[in-house]
Amino acid sequence: MDNRIPVTLLTGFLGSGKTTLLNKLLTHPGMKDTAVMINELGEEGLDHILAQNVDSSYVAENAVLLNSGCICCTLNNELGDTMRDLYFKRSVEAIPQFNRMVIETTGMADPGPIMANLMNEPVIESVYRLDAVIVTIDAMYGLEQLDKHLEARKQAAVADVLLLTKTDLATSEQIKALEEKLVSINAGATQHKVINGEIDPEFIVNAGLFDANAKRAEPKRWLRAPQKPASQAGRLGGTLPTSTSHQDEISSFTVALPTGITWAAFKPILLKLCQTHGEQLLRLKGILHTEDQPHPIAIHAVHFTPYPATLLVDWQEDEAISRVVCIGKELDEDAIRKLLTEV
Repeated sequence: MDNRIPVTLLTGFLGSGKTTLLNKLLTHPGMKDTAVMINELGEEGLDHILAQNVDSSYVAENAVLLNSGCICCTLNNELGDTMRDLYFKRSVEAIPQFNRMVIETTGMADPGPIMANLMNEPVIESVYRLDAVIVTIDAMYGLEQLDKHLEARKQAAVADVLLLTKTDLATSEQIKALEEKLVSINAGATQHKVINGEIDPEFIVNAGLFDANAKRAEPKRWLRAPQKPASQAGRLGGTLPTSTSHQDEISSFTVALPTGITWAAFKPILLKLCQTHGEQLLRLKGILHTEDQPHPIAIHAVHFTPYPATLLVDWQEDEAISRVVCIGKELDEDAIRKLLTEV
């Protein structure tokens, strides 16, 4: 199992309820041993929440220890600087140990550069790993925001978990239409309804590749690809649409790879894919069964940057299918399929 600190990226469009959600999470006992990085430009200040929940026995610079047991830090430097700073303070016991991290972004943030930051910097990449992208969607205004704003569509497209907020204020018709729209953008993400920010942390932490409680990899949950190949060669259907239509089209598709591949041969192909299609590639996730590795491997990339492959030591499946999920804006699906399947 990968023992690096898992990072949950919490994002969502302006006014979608990130701050309300985070306020509730910060008081939840299930957030114990979590470092929470809050962007100082959030829609609402968190000072009043922190003031009510601070354990007065610990205050250091821009980090405070909450009664729930999680460390709350204001993101007022570069993301990488703050992550390194927290880790080094943790190492020298200047702050309590934390075993996971949640990063909250501004409403207009493109999650791609933030995910790439976790991959590009050697110090960060060696001690942190991206666990899951969690996106809040306003049930009342989400459809309009998805139609009008590319940032909102990007956020929804790369999400592992979609949280529909303010569902108590929206009509059943609005909620149903939003759910269907989100499936058309990203059928691989799970959806949960949230009222007043109330949600069990279990739904959003450890929601990615590794199940920390079970101490094993959960690639089916992370990739959400079918277990059996579809009748159409090289194309896997079911959980992800082969395409979606929209101005500034964002599409998702799954490519089944040939058997008998090796990581040594596939790695330069992955690099070429990122170099050639990186501007349009929002996110890539894949599971490979190779002949030159002792276990299946998980691959992950954002834009131009491939993430180091992860060996899935404890994972088995009935039928070993290598597959790659690509999510992006106006991707050349045929060219990508050709590149990936000519291994």
